[in-house]
Amino acid sequence: MATISITETHTLDKETAKSRVSVFEEMLGKFGVKLGWTGDKATFKGIGVSGSIVVSDANVTIEIKLGMMAKAAGVDGDRLKSSISRRLREAFDAE
Repeated sequence: MATISITETHTLDKETAKSRVSVFEEMLGKFGVKLGWTGDKATFKGIGVSGSIVVSDANVTIEIKLGMMAKAAGVDGDRLKSSISRRLREAFDAE
């Protein structure tokens, strides 16, 4: 099982930062994965993937665990990490 960890810094308040994370939520939604928020932390689980998002005053951290099904489907962890990082950076650069 591969684990991907991404941290994006920001200068926003937590609620605004959480709304910017919707870019990632939309990506997951395309694969049938839903997020469940509890305060400043969200967890998600789907076929071949699970993880969490934590929003703090200074950054957003996303942890993704790719399971055997994701690997079997040909998910490239490095490409996925690069894609998510780029989209988060774009979302937070729009400050």
